[in-house]
Order: sequence, then structure tokens, then C-alpha cells
Amino acid sequence: MLALRGGTLIDGTGGAPLPSATVLVNDDGRIKAVGPSAAVGLPPDCQIVDITGHTLLPGLIDCHDHLTSFGYNLLGRWGLAEPRSARVLRVAKVMEETLLTGYTAIRDCGWLDVGYKQALEQGLIPGPRLQLATSPLSPTQGTQDRSSPSGHHQPISPDPNLPRGIADGPDDVRAMVREVVRAGADVIKFFNTGFGRETQSGTTRSYNPEEVRALVDEAHIHGKPVACHALGGPGLRTAIEAGVDSIEHGCLLGAEPDLLKMMADNGAYLVPTFTVFTFHATQGNPHAQTEAKGFRQQHIETVQQALSAGVRVVAGTDAGGWEHGNNAKEVELLVEAGMTPTQALVAATGWAAGCLGLEDSIGTVERGKFADLVVVDGDPLADITILQDKDRIRFVMKEGQVHLDRVSDG
Repeated sequence: MLALRGGTLIDGTGGAPLPSATVLVNDDGRIKAVGPSAAVGLPPDCQIVDITGHTLLPGLIDCHDHLTSFGYNLLGRWGLAEPRSARVLRVAKVMEETLLTGYTAIRDCGWLDVGYKQALEQGLIPGPRLQLATSPLSPTQGTQDRSSPSGHHQPISPDPNLPRGIADGPDDVRAMVREVVRAGADVIKFFNTGFGRETQSGTTRSYNPEEVRALVDEAHIHGKPVACHALGGPGLRTAIEAGVDSIEHGCLLGAEPDLLKMMADNGAYLVPTFTVFTFHATQGNPHAQTEAKGFRQQHIETVQQALSAGVRVVAGTDAGGWEHGNNAKEVELLVEAGMTPTQALVAATGWAAGCLGLEDSIGTVERGKFADLVVVDGDPLADITILQDKDRIRFVMKEGQVHLDRVSDG
């Protein structure tokens, strides 16, 4: 057994911090006991890690990342920019670096194949626990349909675990959902608006209501939640009315309060992904810059309206194409959008675990849950940006296995 002892515990539930806490971790990787140090008895053979003066958190969770994305150029997106072996090793390195920043779970919303998850589970590489969408879905001319300016169409993926993802009409949509499930998807992701293209803005609807209902129904038949890229307009409404489980972005959602109530009633999550739009607003193509700058204030107001309506807002960066290894930037941006530091931490822990359907296993520091734990130097409630300082991440444990220990090593 191992005990983390003496630090201030922020347990991911939204409750008040607990000073001088102890968390006792069983040999099976689960939390055996948690509470004030004076109340937690330790067995005689227990290894003790003294974290006095530090803060103990649940492992952080990013509900929307793209671990295989390294830019927005067409060669890279078609998988032709480098040998596949180099790309695989590059992604594996990103996974390890992400884990060492305190992120113990990632929902990858597109283009990460099931082999990476298998490699993690077999202990071949270190990284966060993964939930995969494999290939997102869109219709022809939608976001998944990556044609070149010359009119050439996206080549068929050389990876059989990444289906093409392009489907038109209810029957084809159902068939593509089945393909994606067969390829190992944990979540079905689809695009129902565009963004940042001359022909696809954030209010351009992709699928019609019949197609979306077929997609959601088929995914739920297979026990898979549905994550929908939608910024606003008819595409956003169509997705929420069809019963999707999470809205990715939702920048213009606050303009339609009835949809917020519908999401709250259905238990749907909002993943606003402020991080990616900060990049698009300054470094994106001209269409993306104009669009991201134009809705920024409405995006911020949407988060406040969502919280007031009872919608659970969770942290997700969507930043893979721009930056890896700084997932905690989203937590800072949630605070800038008006969430309290406590709310923002819940958005990246307890509520985020719920978005992944893993609330019974991770997300909060409670007896019986997996010991996904992070120790930081300082108080993130006083300065949320310390989560982005890699030197201040002092200890990382995933499922009881220690991946980083700068506490014992001094």
C-alpha cells in the first residue's frame, strides 16, 4: 500500500478543500481510504509519501482532444506528411508527456485508432486512459470530407481502424456508425455544423434531422454516447433535439435558451473548448479568425447561461492541431469565462468523468475509485495557472501506478 499524506485535498466534488489529508491506495490501484490524516490509519508496511505543503487533486481529464493532430495542413491531415512509423512514435511521445502534466484521462474526438488504446492496456507505452471516437462522421462536403483545393478527394485511410467517416442519408449513416463501432470507437463523434471555411461556418447545418436521429439511435443501440460538433444555428438545434450526449463547442448556444433547458433535462454535457478558439482567433485561416473573434463574447456568455440552466460544463481543449501538453490551459480559460476555480476544477475532474461515463471509477478522490491522483506545488484555487507549469506537477499516479514522483526525490 501507498499513502499520500499531509497535503490539502481538493477531491473533485466541488466541496471545500481538506487540509492535512491522507489518501491510502490499495495494491489493486484503488483508493482504500481518504480523510483527515488523524482519522486514516496506515498499515505498518505502508509506503508514505509526505506531500505537506502541496495540493492533491484527482487526475485531470480532457473531454475533447486530438492526440494525432499536429497542424491543419492537408498532407498532415491525410496522413502523408511523414512515415507512419514516425507518426506513431510521435503520438506515443505526446501521450506520455500529457500524462506527466497530470492528465490521466483523455477523450480523443477523432483520428486516433484503437491500437494506441491497446498499447496502453498492454503496458507497451505510458499515457492517459483513452476514450476514442476513431473516425468522426459527416456528410459529403462536411468537415470529415477533406478535399484539396484542386478537387482531389481524401485518399482512403491506410488504417483499417479508421473508417472513411463520410456518410449520406439515414441508411448510410447507420452503416457508418456500425463501421466506427467495429473499429473500436467508445464514443460516436459527428460534425453537424462547420467552422472557419468559406462554405462551412459555425451555423451551416451538415445533416438533416432524419439523418441525425438515425445516427443517435444507432449509436445508442450499440451503447455508445454521441458527441456532436455544433456551434450554433439549425445544426445545433437538430443535434440537441435528437438527444446527443454532449455538444462540442456550442459557442452560440446561449442564443437559444430552450436548447439549454433541453440539454439540462437530458443530462447532456457542454464542452466549450475555449482553447482551440483562442488559437483560431489569432493563427487560424482568415475565415476562422473572423468567426472566432466574432462569437467570443457570446461563447463566454453561453457558459454562464448553461451553468444557470443546470447544464454540466466540462473541460476539453480541442487544441491538438495547435499545441500538445498544455491541456490545463482550458481550466484557466473556464475561469476567465466566469467559472470559479472550484467549478473549473470540477469541470476537469468530477463532471468530466461523468461526460466520459466513468464517474463510478475516476474523477473524484473517493473510497473504491481508481487512484488517479495528481500532486501540485501550490494552491490552484488561488492561482489556477499553476496547473500549466510542468515543474509544479510533483506527482502523478494513474490507477495506483506512479508515473512521476518529484516529491520523494526532493
